[in-house]
Amino acid sequence: MITRLTAQDASFHRQEQSSNPVYIGSLAIVEGPLDYDRLLDLVETRLAMVPRYRRKVRAIPLALGRPVWVEDSAFDLTYHIRRSALPAPGSAEQLHDLVARLASRPLDLDRPLWEMYLIEGLADGRAAVFTKTHAALVDGDSALEIGHVILDEGPDPRTLAPDSWHPPREPGDAELLAGALSHLAQQPREALEVAREAGAAAFTVLGAANRAVDSVVSAVRTATAGAPDSPLNARMTRNRRFDVVRTELADYRRIRARFGCSINDAILAVITGALREWLLSRDQAVTESATLRAIVPMSVYSDDPPGDTAGEVSSFLIDLPVGEPNPVMRLSHITHATAAAGGRRRGVRARTLVHLAGFAPASLHAMSVRAASTFAEHTFNLVITNAPGPQSPMYIGGARMLEMYPVSPLLRNQALSLGLTSYDGRVCYGLNADRDAMADLGVLAASVHESLEELLGACA
Repeated sequence: MITRLTAQDASFHRQEQSSNPVYIGSLAIVEGPLDYDRLLDLVETRLAMVPRYRRKVRAIPLALGRPVWVEDSAFDLTYHIRRSALPAPGSAEQLHDLVARLASRPLDLDRPLWEMYLIEGLADGRAAVFTKTHAALVDGDSALEIGHVILDEGPDPRTLAPDSWHPPREPGDAELLAGALSHLAQQPREALEVAREAGAAAFTVLGAANRAVDSVVSAVRTATAGAPDSPLNARMTRNRRFDVVRTELADYRRIRARFGCSINDAILAVITGALREWLLSRDQAVTESATLRAIVPMSVYSDDPPGDTAGEVSSFLIDLPVGEPNPVMRLSHITHATAAAGGRRRGVRARTLVHLAGFAPASLHAMSVRAASTFAEHTFNLVITNAPGPQSPMYIGGARMLEMYPVSPLLRNQALSLGLTSYDGRVCYGLNADRDAMADLGVLAASVHESLEELLGACA
């Protein structure tokens, strides 16, 4: 099967050669009987649910059209699923450092654009599963993230129909060229796009796909001016740092009940307080009117009891009041800002996603990145992806998943990306950052706990 990459997918794919390739990552901590062979068998039985994970990208000869997805005739599952180990008993710091290094490595462009690692040697007999998928591969509609399908609601994996897939013959260059010419003959607008690209010196993820939505972005009031100056916007390298924060969902529900806000508002207020403390630790001048502008691509928590499940899928820009010293006033500013943003939210295609049973956060975070990438880089300081998960235990190959942390990618000139997932009574933060620009990432992680405690204190 041959399908053409969309303009956005193609721009993500081109960015692979830059200093900030866009990978969607997730880190799951598990306990139980999960070994390499069991994980290999599990993924093999679920690949039919994510068929693009057996497809690779092929360029069109003479660059006459966007690249295409083709079945990989030499697909080797053992190449994509790998194992690693920490020196037992592996610490959280060692795990996070390994994830940062794995997230920094380029993917093999001649193979399907994903990798999965079973990381053994964690303390207390636990293990971790780290998955890295190129943003071009996942669109949340026709192509989901593999983490969406490998989890089960119980320790016994679901029984699925046998997979009848066999490696097909790959098309030759002549066949791809003929198909591209036929497609361009029927799509004159795309033919003009190809002509423009042929004379371009470079093409980034904020190129053609984003120029096409500039008129939409300019209609957003908060995007008409550039974002405030911030150390969060810096020249990037390929190297990353990663850290996590684990908090209790009950704390955010308590804040919601006390102040009449949403779960999203409470989370954003906690993040705002943490960013304020981080800026002050850097001796940054933080006036009372200081703000940081964030893209919040997903507003997906429902406030209806029992609540906290996936609802609307949308994106908006919000100014976080980092200069406000009072935590309750910070929350009030954010509550009013999110309410005002309701009429300016930009919808995200996710029809398949929101109706599909299973563990949705991995695909929701992928959709968040796609939504964020349509904003011009100068209009925001950081990306905050926020996706709810089930509030009951999930399992990978019989092993119970204890925690799940997103590893959201950095967009161009963004030194930090925050991903959050609620799961089984917790809210798990994944902090992904440029290694050089954010040497003090641990300070920000610690500040999340301090900010949450400050807001909980105000509840009393």
